Amino acid sequence: MVRILFIGDIVGKPGRLVTKALLPQLVGSRQIDFVIANAENAAGVAGLTPQVAEELLETGIDVLTTGNHVWRKKQIESYLRDTTRVLRPANYPDGVVGRGHTVLKTAGGIEVGIINLEGRVFMRPLECPFKAGNEIINGLAGKATIIIVDFHAEATSEKQALGWYLDGRVSAIVGTHTHVQTADEQVRLSGTAYITDVGMTGATDSIIGIKKEEAIAQLITQTPQKFTPAKGDRQLQGVLLDVSPETGHTQEIERICRTMDD
Repeated sequence: MVRILFIGDIVGKPGRLVTKALLPQLVGSRQIDFVIANAENAAGVAGLTPQVAEELLETGIDVLTTGNHVWRKKQIESYLRDTTRVLRPANYPDGVVGRGHTVLKTAGGIEVGIINLEGRVFMRPLECPFKAGNEIINGLAGKATIIIVDFHAEATSEKQALGWYLDGRVSAIVGTHTHVQTADEQVRLSGTAYITDVGMTGATDSIIGIKKEEAIAQLITQTPQKFTPAKGDRQLQGVLLDVSPETGHTQEIERICRTMDD
């Protein structure tokens, strides 16, 4: 059995600090073999820089996924061109720098395929994530039995639809982007695990990791506000997946929420 931890959207310095503090103990105590984390909001509250990416990878994360906010820091583009451990959504148009999927090995030599896709409902009109996911999975045949999909999307309906579309063809479809952990985790009869959103890693006394007064001000005034990461107590949220390396079927999915004081 291969145990995989997927960490929900890491928001700003509070998210990075709680990851650094809690991840080593979690990996050891739960015997985790491979770690994936969404990091599109890890630099400030939106974006990712090469320095922040390396900082997170040094905590023990094997691969970082992202989403629509990854482009907020322009210096990430050259980094995405060269790295194999930071993904951007695969359904961006041809010619966009970076890669949308990869295959990496656990310490025990088991190949794990990771696919990053972005939704289109209430988001920008990208290429079709259903078609992109289908083509990538076909291309991974014989390369990785275990396949994990990060679907970075706004609408729960679109996430559920992709979950059923890829049912039985991947080990897990996990949702990111909305930062609120859902309670609909399940392992289907096909062996595919699903959860609409794995949650957020960052400050708990916040609005999706942002200072409450800033988020409220934007909603009330309908004018742009500068968002900054909230302070105070922190949480690490995600899911644990127990996956068979022989079949790629997930045996169990477990929601994770660990907290620490400021």
